[in-house]
Amino acid sequence: MAVTLLGSSIFGLSRISSSSREGVHNADLCYSKRKYRLTEIKSVASSTTPPGGNRIQRKNKDEDGATVAKSPYWKVEAARPDLKKSLSDFLDEARDFAGDDGPPRWFSPLESAAQAPDSPLLLFLPGIDGTGLGLIRHHKKLGEIFDIWCLHIPVKDRTPAKDLVKLIERTIKSENNRFPNRPIYIVGDSIGSCLALDVAARNPNIDLVLILANPATHVNNFLSQPLSGMLNILPDGVPTLLEEIFGFKQGDPLTAMLDALTNEIAVHQIGGVGGGMLRDLFAVSCNLPTLSKIFPKDTLLWKLELLKSAIASANSHIYAVRAETMILLSGRDQWLLNEEDIDRYSRTLPKCLVRRLKDNGQFLFLEDGVDLVTIIKGTCFYRRGKSHDHLKDYIMPTPFELKQQLDDHRYLIDGTSPVMLSTLENGKVVRGLGGVPSEGPVLYVGYHMLLGFELAPFLTQFLKEKNIHVRGLAHPLIFINNTELVDPQMFDKYKIMGGVPVSNFSIYKLLQSKSHVLLYPGGVREALHRKGEAYKLFWPEQAEFVRVASKFGAKIVPFGAVGEDDICDLVLDADDQRKIPFLNDFIEEATRQAGNLREGDDSELGKQETYFPGLLPKIPGRFYYYFGKPIETAGKEQELRDKEKAQELYLQVKSEVEQCIAYLKVKRESDPYRNLLPRILYQASHGFSSEIPTFDL
Repeated sequence: MAVTLLGSSIFGLSRISSSSREGVHNADLCYSKRKYRLTEIKSVASSTTPPGGNRIQRKNKDEDGATVAKSPYWKVEAARPDLKKSLSDFLDEARDFAGDDGPPRWFSPLESAAQAPDSPLLLFLPGIDGTGLGLIRHHKKLGEIFDIWCLHIPVKDRTPAKDLVKLIERTIKSENNRFPNRPIYIVGDSIGSCLALDVAARNPNIDLVLILANPATHVNNFLSQPLSGMLNILPDGVPTLLEEIFGFKQGDPLTAMLDALTNEIAVHQIGGVGGGMLRDLFAVSCNLPTLSKIFPKDTLLWKLELLKSAIASANSHIYAVRAETMILLSGRDQWLLNEEDIDRYSRTLPKCLVRRLKDNGQFLFLEDGVDLVTIIKGTCFYRRGKSHDHLKDYIMPTPFELKQQLDDHRYLIDGTSPVMLSTLENGKVVRGLGGVPSEGPVLYVGYHMLLGFELAPFLTQFLKEKNIHVRGLAHPLIFINNTELVDPQMFDKYKIMGGVPVSNFSIYKLLQSKSHVLLYPGGVREALHRKGEAYKLFWPEQAEFVRVASKFGAKIVPFGAVGEDDICDLVLDADDQRKIPFLNDFIEEATRQAGNLREGDDSELGKQETYFPGLLPKIPGRFYYYFGKPIETAGKEQELRDKEKAQELYLQVKSEVEQCIAYLKVKRESDPYRNLLPRILYQASHGFSSEIPTFDL
């Protein structure tokens, strides 16, 4: 049995502690400046399976060690990006890996050691660099929901692709035996994607989830053949010679200056494409020695051959893959990607979705604007069991993710200056959400504005003001990741903010877990209403939510929202569009794909047509929300089993929603700040963060 043990110091690795078991050597290692937990050190020839790492739990703390505030969203506008590392950090830490020797092995970053209980295993298979640091920007955030193992392939290693596949295969079989009910995620970058597909093809009965970033599907011979020929004729000492000529050595003045410029750009957060490219240019310039160590001539030649071998094997086995797969496709990667191959993959792989990132290049995970955890959230691709559970597997948005939602709706929120009113237990109407119950279960039932314009201010304000996360019951169309009618990415925000497919089962489970739940009985029919139907309720005739609310003693909060007619006019509704042949065809296909949740209902509620309303924007007015007095159902379960009693309460809720809408429509007429200009003038004199007054309560 071949086993590799580390001495006290080998190629920059200094051993802190160690123990051996059945040919596997575990150690905490310090790579110069950064620490990594080595999960496995062994040669490819070894058949011993690696032990799983301990799952460490800790309280959420900020970087200074202080306990995180109870409400992390109250200063969401000032939230900083979740991913703070960059290409410069990758190159800096890769320097400590470049001189490493030995066989391929797994390591687990210590900054990823705070995962939640029952977190699935995530294996990262590197691209052409082989360092295993390709997810360095994502380690901390991924480490909160996964147990991360990264494959490190030393520079001098010449393990062929088939043996790398065997190493990965032994690992997943071992971990699957230990945790048979948990999925194993494999994130592959470029060459790593080919290895991941090969492993999945060889193990169709293991629950694998593949995330493939720019999978290498072919080698562009127009580029690779001249590159290979040039490398063959270059002398071995060229990288060292370049260092000598240009003076790019660690500690030299020029390198120090470039490093300082890189840090200066990062500190001052020079963003955008220009700032990011400039920062990366300086980062690469001051790390040329590191790059020359990672990619010496003989290693590059070997990696090209490894790439060709891995691509050929993956393409020949693609039809045997049964794993759930997500392909992340950059818009600016033309060397190893072929659009026809990706289309073939998406048709061949049984459970495959393709996410296109048009503004990104080859090194996807090292680029600004790409957050793997956010992508996983937005596609509902995270699960701890056999299938995704919208309740148990949901991950709360981070403050920065909420800030991104606010930024995406900045014009709507700032332009409409929403006014929120609530009702205290004594019946007094107050501004803000003071009358909204803090403890669940709570069921919010109300009117759905055109296109759901009211959702963004509603959900974000509850998080900011009350630290209440409201789970909205949404149309199943939002959860379809593969549709040609619209870009599925436009629905990511609803899933990130906690949307759940609407069903009786979903309402039951949410209220059972004491959640705050948002329900629109009128659903799509209200959100895609026709001309002259603004603020009209399209509710079912029979009570649908009263009994389940009473079963768990949930408070029912009726509410109304107005303002859609103050921001736009509906000029082309479904009836108008059906008179235009190609739009009529689109409505038919969209309605077919979306499905009709009220199919068979002969009332107006059953006329659920999926279409895009033609809108004429206005100078924005103002949004108003009014939450009525909570209706108690605790202790009424037996009483509300009676159909007549349940129907009576149902009609009471509907009536109160209509009263809330009527109240707001009347009161807004007396709001001196209903129009945009008075609001701008008020904030210009009182500060743009000041709360704008409204009508007298």
